[in-house]
Amino acid sequence: MTNTKQDALPITVRNVTKTYGAVHALDDVSLDVKSGEFLTLLGPSGSGKTTLLMVLAGFTRPDQGSLKFGDTEVIRRPPHLRDVGMVFQNYALFPHMTVAGNVGYPLKLRGVSKAEMAERVEGALETVQLGGFGERGIDQLSGGQKQRVALARSIVFEPRILLMDEPLSALDKKLRDRMQIELRHLHEKLGMTTVYVTHDQREALTMSDRIAVVNHGRIMQLATPQELYDLPENKFVADFIGDSTFLEVTREGDRLIAAGVTLTTTCPVPDAKSLSLMLRPERVRLLEGKPEAGTNVFDAKVSELVYQGESFLLYAALTDGTELAVRGAIRSDTFAGLPRPGEMVKLGLGSADTVIIAGEEG
Repeated sequence: MTNTKQDALPITVRNVTKTYGAVHALDDVSLDVKSGEFLTLLGPSGSGKTTLLMVLAGFTRPDQGSLKFGDTEVIRRPPHLRDVGMVFQNYALFPHMTVAGNVGYPLKLRGVSKAEMAERVEGALETVQLGGFGERGIDQLSGGQKQRVALARSIVFEPRILLMDEPLSALDKKLRDRMQIELRHLHEKLGMTTVYVTHDQREALTMSDRIAVVNHGRIMQLATPQELYDLPENKFVADFIGDSTFLEVTREGDRLIAAGVTLTTTCPVPDAKSLSLMLRPERVRLLEGKPEAGTNVFDAKVSELVYQGESFLLYAALTDGTELAVRGAIRSDTFAGLPRPGEMVKLGLGSADTVIIAGEEG
């Protein structure tokens, strides 16, 4: 496989809309995917992420909009003339063909000679760690091996764009976690522009250069994994990426107040009518002694303490009745010293972790 990032193509989506009756599957979507980038479309079921991928692949024709691969407009091109690799959720392998027959199928369609086909098929199988598997039947493969065959088939003709529709969803968790890293390494090796669809936030955070969070046919935020997690632009993204509790924030002059606490923050505060404080379980701390300067301190009553092996999860109710979670590491016998249900505690949130976002109306 010889792809380099110089060979990869950028993707430009402009004002793409697709409706099914009164439902906007895609609502005036614009998106730029950089050359050689691994971009993930992330969202809940029915959000429009797969519809957008199908528009890129050519299987869905939008009602309006523009789609360019590099400088070439492809919105009216059929799928077989877009020269993109595609990995489907169910792999779409031919059960009557061998592994080599499946992988070589795109080359056969392109009129590649048998000698060259055999060489390129074996090279693609080596790339996905299935060297020597060419003569096996599809029914002789495990789920993870089938996934690799589908991937080899999608890259054997060296496309400059690779599209993947939840390719790991059928695998068990342990194999899925391993394949996430393998796919990431493969992308780094081949360098082709990759658009990947998933509903799994952790998978998206693990694999992506950038993530586009999709909901109701719109892109809610496009950013790096760290930017999305640490500084979400709206409540949907904050709630969908990671675990969060939200407190209503009110303004009194220059003061920002949540649950009776005047907040100190070093993060930007949006100019919105409605504001919410985002509380991540791992960013809230159990305080002992005097807190550090700039720490926002909340009084709370412990309602539950859960042992989770390497960590604990503590649930506590604030004075306004809001229940939030605190996650922390367990070291040696520290679990025995943690507060129990019914005890009063002080919870701290550093100013750098005090993220205020636009609320529902913001």
